[in-house]
Amino acid sequence: MKSIHKIYYNDSKKMKDVPSESIDLVVTSPPYPMIEMWDGIFSKQNVKIGRALDNKDGSLAFELMNRELDLVWAEVFRVLKRGGIACINIGDATRTVNGYFALYTNHSRIQTYLQKLGFSSLPAILWRKQTNAPNKFMGSGMMPPGAYVTLEHEYILILRKGNKKEFRSKDEKQQRRESSFFWEERNDWFSDVWTDLKGTSQNLFDNKVGGRSAAYPFELPYRLITMFSVKEDRILDPFFGIGTTMYAAMAAGRSSIGYEIDRNFHDAIVSRIAGIVKFGNRRIIERLNNHCNFIEKQFEKKGEFKYINENYQFPVITNQETALLINELLSVRQTGTINFEVRYSDEPQKDFVLNWNRFVMSDSEKRK
Repeated sequence: MKSIHKIYYNDSKKMKDVPSESIDLVVTSPPYPMIEMWDGIFSKQNVKIGRALDNKDGSLAFELMNRELDLVWAEVFRVLKRGGIACINIGDATRTVNGYFALYTNHSRIQTYLQKLGFSSLPAILWRKQTNAPNKFMGSGMMPPGAYVTLEHEYILILRKGNKKEFRSKDEKQQRRESSFFWEERNDWFSDVWTDLKGTSQNLFDNKVGGRSAAYPFELPYRLITMFSVKEDRILDPFFGIGTTMYAAMAAGRSSIGYEIDRNFHDAIVSRIAGIVKFGNRRIIERLNNHCNFIEKQFEKKGEFKYINENYQFPVITNQETALLINELLSVRQTGTINFEVRYSDEPQKDFVLNWNRFVMSDSEKRK
């Protein structure tokens, strides 16, 4: 198995290199309107934004910034397949403009426009983006009523184009089965609140390049890609940044396309790709180890299991997990200035193919 990855250093408002309805999943995080670090980028897109900020008109600046993003969302709708899903990480902004402190609700503005385009909204995820600032209080500190709630969460908006994706052929159904995730992962990942991203194994890469930071840790796109796509699907990130979505797609066995307007990131992106084989496999081993530990604990509580994974031979909770195979990364190479290829093993990791017989029901017990 292999995956193909391409980076286009162009504006994603016109993704002319991406055919209509050719993308299976979008995972991205745009510049956040009304966050000061993005003022310059937005003002370059539309001079009226700079004027609104200079005139201290926060409401107008907020709307104009989002209208620039609207042009990208329209392209996202065009290139996404029917049944495809868009996952958009976005934070709201707090800002004092003309002496008035206010919250600018980016998540609701973006979601409303996406629905106008024709997307259907699915339940969203809140994730806790913890701050390490020693003094994170806003407003008047301990004095009422001018103290403000600290904003420490972001949204992952989840939307679908059309109805559920269908898997019709035998090969499509098998690919879906092999792309399944563990029962215990499903219980954690499909919660509407994530509080466990900080401290997981996402920090392989230095997340700061040229003064800009990655909007999310590696684990966030890795989960979303595993949750909402199957192996060899095509993932799009129209706000590519330092490439976190691409690294996650590589680790998950999916192909990807990224759009980034700042070509100065290229050398930093390429330098990180060499580490993805080791890091991706480390995350895979982590998942397999977690499952084995879970199985041993469940066995102590509830006894033998009914289902066995046909690749690893370890027990699983449901029949849907019996074909699951998390492909080991073998190599990554650059095949062009903006093109990369990752190859994978089609065999299960040998360290996990053990004798699990004592954990599994006999055939006669299964028939009872």
